[in-house]
Amino acid sequence: MNDSSTPLAGARPTLAAVARLAGVSNSTASLAFSGTGPVSDATRERVLDAAKQLNYAGPDPRARSLRRGRSGIVGVVMEERVGDAFRDPIKIALLDGISDEIAAVDAGLLILTDAGDTAQRIEDAPMDAVVLVGCSPRLDESVAMLRQRGIPLVAIEGDPADDVPSIGQDNREATRLAAQHLHDLGHREVALVTLPLTRDRARGPLTPALVGGSSSTTATERLAGARDVFPDAGGWTTRGSFVEEGRIAGVALLSDPSRRPTAIIAQSDLLAAGVIRAAEELGLEVPADLSVVGFDGVRVDGLWPYDLTTLVQPAVEKGRAAGHAIVEMLEGRPPRPTSFTSEFHRGNTTAEPRA
Repeated sequence: MNDSSTPLAGARPTLAAVARLAGVSNSTASLAFSGTGPVSDATRERVLDAAKQLNYAGPDPRARSLRRGRSGIVGVVMEERVGDAFRDPIKIALLDGISDEIAAVDAGLLILTDAGDTAQRIEDAPMDAVVLVGCSPRLDESVAMLRQRGIPLVAIEGDPADDVPSIGQDNREATRLAAQHLHDLGHREVALVTLPLTRDRARGPLTPALVGGSSSTTATERLAGARDVFPDAGGWTTRGSFVEEGRIAGVALLSDPSRRPTAIIAQSDLLAAGVIRAAEELGLEVPADLSVVGFDGVRVDGLWPYDLTTLVQPAVEKGRAAGHAIVEMLEGRPPRPTSFTSEFHRGNTTAEPRA
């Protein structure tokens, strides 16, 4: 009987086999080889040991030749710091999905951001293709350079150019559904906690200037969905999808009893968890005193006994769709744009407002 982590006799070992033997995801194994991303020394050593056991030396030069001498690298461009991205379970799920699909062409991942010195690497790094994750129109110059180099591009929840295939998400419609749920329960004083809206990731009250200057497609669409139901909803914008950012926002929105909302719509589950933590610190009960809604459908450590009311998005499937589109383009076939639908999950963090 052949072990699933051991290639068949005569078959060349794959990155997926290395990942299985090392007990890590495909994306972690890929990052261990490429040297990008916050992979610990112990994990990198475990991956390299597994590769040595399987006699895996990296992307197959024969595969590169078949792909016209390409590098065997797929770039993933994000607008946040790499360390921050790896604190976000949605970003990790997207990377895992991408890695699963690009294994078909034996490619590895190179993580890039548009900040600091890394921005230059977007334009000159050796890459066969690029996935843009939630990137805004301010990357137009880099996108134009990549297209001039003939590098295939796919966007996940972004709008970099009309002719770039996009992997979409029903952010506005899904958030509208959650907002309507709160409205049906009787809530009228509702506040929003948003993902970063601007390039400088400014934290503070949700002002018209911040909304008007937003460069984030995802945050803007989710904001629009909430305001479809609650047009005058104010709120707080954060520096990122972190529990502590949600806590800071929650304290800011809930500290004044005379202006306290009865419900908060957070644009991620991590932010929602932080809002719940703030409510507890202020002596408020969820959902009796405050209803809270999130977005993502991820597991948040320390959230028990709460079952968060949220929108569950298929993050791994979105990553796979992007990776599949990349493979299609590398093999000379036109990719099909894909859009995903979130599923509303009613947990125990929403209820009618207290009389």
